[in-house]
Amino acid sequence: MKFDVLIIGAGPIGLACAIEAKKCGLTHKIIEKGCLVNSIYNYPVNMTFFSTSERLEIGEVPFISHGNKPTRAEALEYYRRVATSWELDINLYERVTAVTGTLGDFTVTSDKAGYNSKIVIVSTGFFDFPNLMNIPGEDLPKVKHYYDDPHLYANMDVLVIGGGNSAVDVALETFRKGARVTMVVKNEEIDKGVKYWVRPDIENRIKDGSISAYFNSTVTGITPGSVIITTPEGQLTVKNDFVLAMT
Repeated sequence: MKFDVLIIGAGPIGLACAIEAKKCGLTHKIIEKGCLVNSIYNYPVNMTFFSTSERLEIGEVPFISHGNKPTRAEALEYYRRVATSWELDINLYERVTAVTGTLGDFTVTSDKAGYNSKIVIVSTGFFDFPNLMNIPGEDLPKVKHYYDDPHLYANMDVLVIGGGNSAVDVALETFRKGARVTMVVKNEEIDKGVKYWVRPDIENRIKDGSISAYFNSTVTGITPGSVIITTPEGQLTVKNDFVLAMT
């Protein structure tokens, strides 16, 4: 069978594309390497979206949440409901390995099968492509580019790299779960775009010394028990158990 549209990625955009295809009477197939809305599943377990529920709606399916801004768990439930309501044709846990052909006659190969399609839409997003630092030790198991659960870092020496919303949230959450937190920020201050209701919290924690912070600084090396930080005053080595690179 040749599909009219084959979509790589079952995130919100991939689902929305499939819905539009169905509205137009086109056959479709979605192939996803992980679970449904895999990127959202990999968000921090306690995450709350910046956007309101209605701004995340697709396919004319209402998104009802307990608060004005939905949680990760509510989003997972919502997009499951969308996929079911629209009876979308989705293959999960199947990785696309090659796409060949031209418009009107594409061949898509996965680790499980081959498909033919007139059009291919790639909606894989950017979550799987972290901004690497390219420094010695970045490949150590203790270095993470994705944040999951603050409980994992209780009573640990944690280095958070970055000064944006994600880095600030990670620093505050891990600190409140008992981690000893140090931040390394390449700029001279916390990013101006940090949520206005969070910014005073992180600034006060840094001011009172609860969270250590090095500004205009970069991490230049990582070892199993420490990190090397280059600051305006020179290079220093800091004891460390985990590096959370929110870059």
